[in-house]
Amino acid sequence: MNVHIGPITPEHAGEVMTVQRAAYLGEARRYGAWDLPPLVETLQEIKNHLGDGTPALGAFQGARLIGSVRSRIDGDRMEVARLSVAPDVQGGGVGRRLLDGISTLAPEQVRVVWLFTGVESDGNLRFYESAGFVRTHEHDDAVGIRCVTLEQKVI
Repeated sequence: MNVHIGPITPEHAGEVMTVQRAAYLGEARRYGAWDLPPLVETLQEIKNHLGDGTPALGAFQGARLIGSVRSRIDGDRMEVARLSVAPDVQGGGVGRRLLDGISTLAPEQVRVVWLFTGVESDGNLRFYESAGFVRTHEHDDAVGIRCVTLEQKVI
């Protein structure tokens, strides 16, 4: 699969929303939670996030956006946010390329890259741990789902 990883901007917000919603439907089904933040995030919220200057990447197959990832910076920590891959191309390495790419874009002051996923999301947990992320703690998210936080030190 010929995939290009590159920056995304507010102009990509509609495509990001489409891929993100398709990608998170499985998680919504798993937890019976149709109000997961990635599913209810508005187009304007996505545009705002893509325009705030924090690292954001897309995976493109030709002109088609097939994946995206965004980040949030808080001091010396960077959250990997909304990693999404279109369902028809999942399992082909796109998510790994996006995860690796966003991690390399961490600003100089960042010492820890972190993310979270549901405790019952075994595939996600295997994926993140295989990329070098380590489980640090569990918490309940905004909609009451038990989640695992994983971290990776920046070298």
